[in-house]
Amino acid sequence: PNSYEFIFLNIIVGVITIISSDDLYKRANLFITVGQITVVYMISYFSFFVIHEGNIDNLEIFNFLLFMLCGLLTLFVYPLIYIYEKVFNLVSDVSLLELSDTNSPLLKELSNKAPGTFHHSMNVANLAESSANEIGGNSMLARVGALYHDIGKMNNPSYFTENQVTGTNPHDKLSSLESVNIILDHVSKGVEMAKKNNLPNRIIDFIRTHHGTSVIHYFYENDLNLNLKPNIEDYKYSGPKPFSKETALVMMCDSVEAATKSLENPDSEKINSFVETIIDKQIENNQFENCSITFKDIKAIKNVIKKKLANIYHIRVEYPEI
Repeated sequence: PNSYEFIFLNIIVGVITIISSDDLYKRANLFITVGQITVVYMISYFSFFVIHEGNIDNLEIFNFLLFMLCGLLTLFVYPLIYIYEKVFNLVSDVSLLELSDTNSPLLKELSNKAPGTFHHSMNVANLAESSANEIGGNSMLARVGALYHDIGKMNNPSYFTENQVTGTNPHDKLSSLESVNIILDHVSKGVEMAKKNNLPNRIIDFIRTHHGTSVIHYFYENDLNLNLKPNIEDYKYSGPKPFSKETALVMMCDSVEAATKSLENPDSEKINSFVETIIDKQIENNQFENCSITFKDIKAIKNVIKKKLANIYHIRVEYPEI
């Protein structure tokens, strides 16, 4: 084709590539996408040739063979993904799929050392994935970020309530500030572990931001009641605040999932009220001021979390007696 036809040909194929390249983390989809691109190339080339020449007498079959060869060569893009990610500090759907494997060394270690935290992370991952789907976010990124957000708790698992199975609380033997420092450290320790295990920066962002700049109110209020004149900055996470839709919704899901464990005899009304209170408090504290999430998105996320938590706690409709 001439230069104009060449441009139009590649524009058409480029659009098809963008449309068909979703979910490339599924192996079969790569072959389907390459097949679609090759077929569109051949059909477009054939159409331009007929429009230009008015017949197919001089149509060269060899050109179609070249299109097929180019399609086959496209399959070699898979090994280049790893290099591309490292050079430009990106993370592909293929890498996210690998990181989501709960049999990976880091998640396996989490499940062995802190089984309560691992179970919590799985619940948060399910909530985050559904929430991201609802608002059009990157559901795979949200899921993987949620799976790894609490890996820092492996250092001192017994100091976190979800891992306390013996009935004893090690915080009882510590001062409030000592306990607060251990709790705050799980973020920095998590970042260290993530870097040591070569996790992508986009996943590390979830570890950094999942508490934002929130305050550990339990110990702060306790010291306040004891008239110890606590400095609120000593009880606050260093942040940063969430700066994407995905990090924001993981923060919401994490806070709500952890807090609902304290509910006695949870029912729909209690859960709905809890979800509203916790997320509204985060909004009031400006935790989402750095991300592009909207009130419409937050409302949708709340609805997803309420529905999912109702399923987790097996809340059923009470039927009247007959």
